[in-house]
Amino acid sequence: MFYPMTASGRKLAAYTLPMAVFLGALAAVAGLKAIGGSFWLDAPEYWVYPLQTFICGALLLWFWREYEFNAARGLLIAAGVGLAVFVLWISPQAFFGVAARTEGFNPTVFVDQPAAYWATVLLRFLRLVVVVPLVEEIFWRGFLLRYFVDEKFDRVTFGTFTWVSFAAVSVGFMLVHSMADWPAALLTGALYNFVAYRTKSLGACVIAHALTNLLLGLWIMNTKQWGFW
Repeated sequence: MFYPMTASGRKLAAYTLPMAVFLGALAAVAGLKAIGGSFWLDAPEYWVYPLQTFICGALLLWFWREYEFNAARGLLIAAGVGLAVFVLWISPQAFFGVAARTEGFNPTVFVDQPAAYWATVLLRFLRLVVVVPLVEEIFWRGFLLRYFVDEKFDRVTFGTFTWVSFAAVSVGFMLVHSMADWPAALLTGALYNFVAYRTKSLGACVIAHALTNLLLGLWIMNTKQWGFW
């Protein structure tokens, strides 16, 4: 027998399910690499990431009415933090002589197939600049930053500050990144939290994250440091 989802259950699913699917796809990539044996298993990210993008994008559209972005608030703060985070991530390689990160999602494996190459690049940017900022900010700032204030997160005003929620989300954001990126990820989580607190706008957090990722994607394409994807 089918039982309709309650309003609170739908709200919880809207803020957590896209992130769960996103992380599940990352786990699938690791599992498929462990199997190996062919290009599509040794490098499953070339087909899993597009699939991840479409599924997460569909979930975001399905739940769109559940989100409250208030995007018109704090755009200058969002832009400033987005730019600062971009500089933070590239600083070791760009300014301090740390070895370039050239191993990673390299679209030039399809350079002899122009259609496949451009499809790969465009889908990678769609994931990087649209899907990732929405999925992550909806979960980290929209859900978890409020959940650590009150388990009934939807009754907590967005941008409500507590030290517990600030620390938990900053550290959690760090832990879902690779260990090499932990220092930058920890500071990034704290800075995006700052955007939430100052602007009281989930939309501003998404814009900050999207700007960071857009600049990072363009820098990656220019420098070919695929390890930053």
